[in-house]
Amino acid sequence: MSPQELINALQSSGARLVDPRAGAQSRRGGAGPSDHKAMTIDGQTVMVPVHTAAAFDSPYLVEAPDVYGRSRVLRGDVVLGEVSFPARPKFYDLETADGIPYSQIAVLHGRDVLATTVLQSCIRYQSRTKTCQFCSIGQSLAAGRTIERKTPEQLGEVAEAAARLDGVTHMVMTTGTPPGKDRGAKILTESVAGVKARVDLPIQVQCEPPDDFSWFQAMKDAGADALGMHLEAVTPEVRQRIMPGKAQVSLETYYEAFKAAVPVFGFGQVSTYILAGLGDSVEAILETSRRLVDIGVYPFVVPFVPISGTPLESHAGPSAEFMHRILEPLAGMLVASGLKSIDVKAGCAKCGACSALSTYEKALGQTACGGRVAAE
Repeated sequence: MSPQELINALQSSGARLVDPRAGAQSRRGGAGPSDHKAMTIDGQTVMVPVHTAAAFDSPYLVEAPDVYGRSRVLRGDVVLGEVSFPARPKFYDLETADGIPYSQIAVLHGRDVLATTVLQSCIRYQSRTKTCQFCSIGQSLAAGRTIERKTPEQLGEVAEAAARLDGVTHMVMTTGTPPGKDRGAKILTESVAGVKARVDLPIQVQCEPPDDFSWFQAMKDAGADALGMHLEAVTPEVRQRIMPGKAQVSLETYYEAFKAAVPVFGFGQVSTYILAGLGDSVEAILETSRRLVDIGVYPFVVPFVPISGTPLESHAGPSAEFMHRILEPLAGMLVASGLKSIDVKAGCAKCGACSALSTYEKALGQTACGGRVAAE
């Protein structure tokens, strides 16, 4: 099995771990890749579900690491490949002067990405008629693994330590949607400034489209290098069923926002997160991706992973075959358009840990070279 196939299989089916303590701790609840553990396969660090119902029944078993930190992946008696685990970051051992552990302010994603949810609450989360059915933003807060509001000063302190001690190379900064028409842009603007005052770390900010598109320039001026505005689902029917509150922000509003944001942040520096497996067809996802690519937006398509404790915890994720039917043509589309993950300055697309998409790009035998596409 090729590394690309192995990554795709593990992200779709999850994995059973002989030794759950290996490497950095796994993540339960919260925003971003929850119920996952980071694993490195052929030099690519990816997030693999390990705490989901599907993972508990996964046909893939990851053995305990050997003396060199390598673990074999098996399906039955067949060895499919090797993985290793990123080490627990050193900055997790630190805390602020008032006793807040750094790990409650920001966490490590993948191998070298610092991630934080600036506001760990959302105007829609408490209402089952409005909440995104896949969201678990309140779980880690309720469990005491994070704090609700991270200040710019706290974020700057932790980011500086993570870069210095653990070689973090970029940062993802997301937020639950607060009351107000800016939809989190104001909080992100303040937070980016707080980090940039301490360390020159590339940052991607993530929020819903603000009512006033001038917030894009404000976030850029504060130091944001990239922007994510996440569709999650791409058709009106699936959006209304899966995220009834967020669906009130129309698809056309998103496209207007994308068109306004690309000139500010640059070609390929605006992205969107698309969850495959929620009900959108392969054709719908690829059609949406083509429209986004034409605007200059990177469509980061990831397999949906059901998270325990959410309304969709029993919803099956997509098969590896379903993901392959999306990722292979999408990678070709991206490379042909010059929109490649390697050129993104910060954020989910650059990290690539939640999807096999970047490995499909690499498999095409193309790489960025001086702004041109050249064969490796």
